[in-house]
Amino acid sequence: MTDQTAAAPSPQFHIRRIYVKDMSFESPKAPQVFETETQPQIDMQLGAGATLVSENMHEVVVNVTATVRSGEETVFLVEVQQAGLFHIEGVAAEQMGWVLGVTCPNVLFPYARQVVSDVTVAGGFPPLLLSPVNFEALYQQHLQREQGSQSAAEVKH
Repeated sequence: MTDQTAAAPSPQFHIRRIYVKDMSFESPKAPQVFETETQPQIDMQLGAGATLVSENMHEVVVNVTATVRSGEETVFLVEVQQAGLFHIEGVAAEQMGWVLGVTCPNVLFPYARQVVSDVTVAGGFPPLLLSPVNFEALYQQHLQREQGSQSAAEVKH
């Protein structure tokens, strides 16, 4: 006898394209900044988002903003939006957040890291090498914030 039950499609994950969506570099105090000794402080902001482009095709964007200051002065600012198109099919709805919030950013971040390094060197500075990022922990924090805001909304009603 043959099994008449339709099997669920096996999950598919394909990288269709990886690209820089937007990039900006500013060094407002150049060239004077090259003449001074500095003890730079680095402020890094990181985020990620996903958009459904078409059926099973998702654009995921990792946003990196690094601001390097010396005291009150901005030495340089670099912003990168590293994006990718991902074909994702056969993934359960409850797992899609994980794929878009952890798996895809893990693919994209090394590219963003390289762009940040390259552009700081092109700007006349030593390479800014970003530390690896634990997107799993960031995703868990995001889920906890969402649950906290839902709980707060339920209390208000």
